[in-house]
Amino acid sequence: MTHPVFAALLPVVFLIAIGFIAGRAGFIRPTSVKDLSNLVFNVFLPPLLFRTMALMHTDSLQIKPLLAYMGAMVVLYCVVLAVAGVNRRGAVLGLAATYGNTVMIGIALVGFAYGDQGLAILLSLISVHALIMLTAASVVLELVVARENRLLLPTSAQQHVLQTALQAVRNALLQPVTIPIIAGLLYAQTGWGIPDVIDKPLQMLGTAFSPMAVVLVGITLASTPVGTHLRTALGLSLLKNFGHPILVLLLGTLLGLQGLPLTVMAVTAALPMGANVFLFAQRYDTAQELITASVAVSSLMALASVALALWLVPMLHNG
Repeated sequence: MTHPVFAALLPVVFLIAIGFIAGRAGFIRPTSVKDLSNLVFNVFLPPLLFRTMALMHTDSLQIKPLLAYMGAMVVLYCVVLAVAGVNRRGAVLGLAATYGNTVMIGIALVGFAYGDQGLAILLSLISVHALIMLTAASVVLELVVARENRLLLPTSAQQHVLQTALQAVRNALLQPVTIPIIAGLLYAQTGWGIPDVIDKPLQMLGTAFSPMAVVLVGITLASTPVGTHLRTALGLSLLKNFGHPILVLLLGTLLGLQGLPLTVMAVTAALPMGANVFLFAQRYDTAQELITASVAVSSLMALASVALALWLVPMLHNG
């Protein structure tokens, strides 16, 4: 149980199991799940995002590892969106296939396996991971929601396409995801740091996000018919846990990336879906049961994908 894969992933499995038991036992009623989701999304996530961005040091960013990782995310997201359709479901499934649990699992795993050097590479990714993908996902989702609403309106009441797009971008920028990211990024430019009296409660709220989000997945899983979604959940999990790291390796190799930066990016890409994908599914009321099943399946599958990445990527590089 001291192996880094088990040490990092088993707590996530346990938290999902705890949420599942709580849901089955009726400790949390199904009608309360939406309220809990709003609590996690609107109260716990913004401090985590703000603090991550506010403490970011742009001079420590390594461009090539970021290009390999984020480039693979964009390619995979666009492929899923094209196959699933440019709609809310497609946008959420694209996020599920690309957005990993880089904080709760990634920091513990990479720190354990590669020490401070590996952790520095991962933290440079985390600092822009949410900024780019969560903001982009919010914009895409708001655009497709605006498009759906526009199609439902009579022709006389339909807005101009440009006006609809601007309104969608405005709505995305006012999300609880993008506001703290932008605010934190701007605050980081001042170089002031965060006073302890403010930083401590922000840290406490942010720390509560990951376990609460994962437990919430388990609670929802208790009332989700996983069997009906198992095939699609397996497909999404394969894309996230295996497709993403393969793309990272390919792009990283094309960019001339090698050594520890390539290894850390590939191992990070093999991590399971982040639980905040489930929160997006809840917020936009789409594919909730499928995403719940997928997060659970992906977390279990990561025991194999992460172990394989830890073993295979350095061997490929050395070869």
